[in-house]
Parts: sequence; structure tokens; C-alpha cells
Amino acid sequence: MKAVTFGQPVELGDQGALKPGRLLWLRSLLWLFGLAFLLVLAIGSLGEFARRVVPASNLPLQFATQCAGAAIALGAYILAVRLVERRRASELAWRPALAELAMGLLVGLLMFAAVMAILIGGGLYEITINGANPAWRAGGAAIMSGVLEELIVRGVILRLLWRGFGPVVAFVVSAALFGAGHLPNANSSLFAALCIAIEAGVMLGAFYALTGRLWVSIGVHAAWNFTQGYVFGAAVSGTDFGASLATSTAIAGYPHWLTGGAFGPEASLPGLLVCSSVGFAALYAAWKAGRFAAPPAAEQDATLAAPAVAEG
Repeated sequence: MKAVTFGQPVELGDQGALKPGRLLWLRSLLWLFGLAFLLVLAIGSLGEFARRVVPASNLPLQFATQCAGAAIALGAYILAVRLVERRRASELAWRPALAELAMGLLVGLLMFAAVMAILIGGGLYEITINGANPAWRAGGAAIMSGVLEELIVRGVILRLLWRGFGPVVAFVVSAALFGAGHLPNANSSLFAALCIAIEAGVMLGAFYALTGRLWVSIGVHAAWNFTQGYVFGAAVSGTDFGASLATSTAIAGYPHWLTGGAFGPEASLPGLLVCSSVGFAALYAAWKAGRFAAPPAAEQDATLAAPAVAEG
């Protein structure tokens, strides 16, 4: 019986700046820094413009600006890949986008709901219903974090480290950087950063490896943050997402590693167990689908040997 496959292999890039040959690892690193800088510059410029022009009290306009920022980041990535790597960014292919985004949104919502069911059912959290509240702030923040962080961490760091050094180095380093990036957040800790690295760094990378596209990862990331910050009203990586349907707080007296404390449920043991279970299942599915197969021997030789003669 033929195995059922989902998605496509990750297109790491093998043309333009990433063509096989001498110093591929160095070219991959240089392009990693260049592409990440371009994305941060694009979204940072829009953010600075919005701070000067868009009133902080106009939440619908703030939301529209954040959506525009996400669109600009996607467009900048697609254009840069086209110009420098000389390929279409298949990781952002439009035809499967709606279905895969919807799948990611559903998975993210269900995962966080499962975490909260464990925390509330176990007497570790209490929840207060607030009633209807506008979702502009939480929605904009979820969209921005989902799109921008997935582009930079998975589309740039994971992919280009994979191209230069292989999947093991790429997953370990990108997950570690993702976790470390949350250390400056309010109420963070080494355990919180470790949880983020394992549950999100590995899981979101695994969805990318399995599907060959970023849409599921973007959907999961955005839905997780939105469900956490707006639906349940819990802290999102130490950040307040504003008005919410409910307010969820950890009950005092329990250790932070069990509840996540003021950092939020993603730094809790239940969050770690739920997300790492899903993440390693997706990683296993990607491995079974052959997503981590080594490149052809000829390309490995060209990449690792660093020939002494110049390329023609």
C-alpha cells in the first residue's frame, strides 16, 4: 500500500546565492543575516511610521496597520527570494494557503484549549468570564507575531541553516534562538525559554518540514497567541494582549514550572507536554515522509570539499 503524503519537501534553495559549490555554508550564513535584516528593516520602518501617524486609541486602524505590516513582510520575503535565490518562494505558495492556514488555526486553538483544560481542571488556574470585548489589539498582535516570527525563525534561520549545515544543526540552533529571544520578556526565566524552544521551536519547525510551507506554522502560532491572550486572557510570553473574553490567572502557591506563573501557560509543564507531543509527532511524520533525506552525493561533495579551482 502506498503511503499517504502531505505537503512537499522544504525547498531550501539551490540557485543564485545558494547554488551548490564552494563555501555554501558561508553564503547561507551571509544570506541568513541579510534576509533577516531586510525583514526587520521593512517591518520596523512601517512600525515607526505607524507610531507617528496612527493614533494609539484608534484600535481598528492599528489593526489594519499591523495587517499591512504582515503583508509587507510576506511581499519583501517573496521578492528577496526571487532576486537573490532566483526561485519562487514555494514555502509561501498561494494556492494551498487558505486550507493550510485554516488547519494551523484549528490546531493552535485546540492545543491551547487542551493546555487550559488541564490547568483549570487540575486546579492550577482560575478563570473569570469578562464578556464581549473588541479583539483589535489581540488580533493584530497575533497576526504580526505569527507572520513575522515564522518568516524570520523558520523561513530564514531554520531554512538557511538547513541549507548550509543540515537539518539537525538547523533545528537545534533555530529552536535555541527562538527560546532565547523570549528571555528579555517580562517574568521570563531559563525554564520558560527552554519551554518555548522545545514546544514552539521544534513544533513549528516540524510543521514547516512536514508541509514544505509556512502556512500551517503561521496559523498555529497566530491561533495559539490569540486563544491564549484574547479567548482565555492569559499572559502571552509575559505580555498582556489587552481586552479579552476571559481572564485566566495561575493560583498562588504552585511552582512556576507547573503553572507558567506570570509568563503564561506556555511556560507550564502541561504546555510543554502538549506542544512537545504534537511537535515530535509532526517531526516523526516528516521523517517518515523522507523530508530529511540527505542531498545527492554529488552535491554533498561540492558543498563540503571546497574545490581549489574557481567555478566556471
